[in-house]
Amino acid sequence: MADNRRQVPSVERVLAGLRANGHAQLPESLATEAARTVLARVRAKAAGGGGVPSLEELVEAARAEARERARPSLRRVINATGVILQTNLGRSPLSERAIGAMVEAAAGYSNLEFDLESGVRGSRHDHVRAMIRRATGAEDGMVVNNNAAALYMALQVFARGREVIISRGQAVEIGGGFRIPDVLRQSGAILTEVGTTNRTYSRDYEAAWTDTTAAILRVHTSNFRVTGFTAEAPLAELAAAAHRLGGLLIDDIGSGCLIDTVRYGMAHEPTVQESLAAGADLVLFSGDKLLGGPQCGIIVGRAELVDRLRSHPLARALRVDKLTIAALNATLRAYCEGTEATEIPVWRMLGSDLAGIKRRARKWAAAAGEFGAAIPSRSMAGGGSLPGEGVATWCAAVRAAHPEDIAAALRRCEPAIAGRVEDGCFLLDPRAVEREDDAYVAARLRQAIHGEI
Repeated sequence: MADNRRQVPSVERVLAGLRANGHAQLPESLATEAARTVLARVRAKAAGGGGVPSLEELVEAARAEARERARPSLRRVINATGVILQTNLGRSPLSERAIGAMVEAAAGYSNLEFDLESGVRGSRHDHVRAMIRRATGAEDGMVVNNNAAALYMALQVFARGREVIISRGQAVEIGGGFRIPDVLRQSGAILTEVGTTNRTYSRDYEAAWTDTTAAILRVHTSNFRVTGFTAEAPLAELAAAAHRLGGLLIDDIGSGCLIDTVRYGMAHEPTVQESLAAGADLVLFSGDKLLGGPQCGIIVGRAELVDRLRSHPLARALRVDKLTIAALNATLRAYCEGTEATEIPVWRMLGSDLAGIKRRARKWAAAAGEFGAAIPSRSMAGGGSLPGEGVATWCAAVRAAHPEDIAAALRRCEPAIAGRVEDGCFLLDPRAVEREDDAYVAARLRQAIHGEI
């Protein structure tokens, strides 16, 4: 077998070609890395007798490689999938007020841990306590970096080495392969499962209680639903049982909803306020789901319990940065002021006018020509919230022999456009897309259909 590696030019020749073709502005380290990567691929093929491209072709390949390496890894995506809280796309988009607060906090110094009145060191926790209390009605609250961390911390502090009782139907996987039983074990708590997958009663928890039991844990099944022959103990009953037996009720409600979802035409999602009113000692939830804020885990509840968490060493290990604090405060302020329906993108999208969405879908479909049509569909909440629940919508449907190719072409755009393939069609849902992006989506769709991307 022939070995053509001797025909492969040197790295320096490729770099000289890059400079001669007007690419001297490329950082030397980036250009060198790109040239070496391209030549390594060519050598591997040449060793088996493969042909060697011309120098001009190698220079162009190195230029493309350098350009790809220079692009930021985290890039903007237009979400036309029909899933509002798309976990793979970063879940909840932030409000303009939250973005502005982050920019202001990032642009310079701040009083993150500095008491401006006394001139001594302050606490970053103080910046969120008041707003959390106002928005939820809780005695106290604090923030960690995500809800899994909130659960881990609560169990570590209050149940390490002791039993925690949970319904067998709530020992769920919360995404990314992380499972509630694993979180319990890592925290040092001892898992005690009661009831069955579909039916668990208050008496099951009480029968399992021992002298070493610390708490009852209720985990809201926010990413799936069990229907049919089911029974779940009311939260107020669990709280009464836990308190009567000398323990805590910890309620992980996941989605962090603060308003009634029924007004948006969806099933009722348990709210933080309802959990507190039912007697939960600690309520844990995410910041980037139905709350509509940044990624974080929020813990609210009895003041003495939250204070113990705040003073624990884990509070430092799991603390959030100034940008998260700024965005969360701005998000919660919208709820306190009653402007969440128009200010928080999640609620604004879910509440969008259906007739307007239909008009937008028709315009996108028109861009697809004979292949396009506007069809009724449903937008889903997603992101581990309201499983199976959605609202009526309209999509631009492209009927093509290979809809996956259109989807792939639109993902290559800058910014990328994400849709979905369903029943042999490529669908684009306008609900989670800003109106100012409509013309861009239509133009790129037209190009993708004609093979121009």
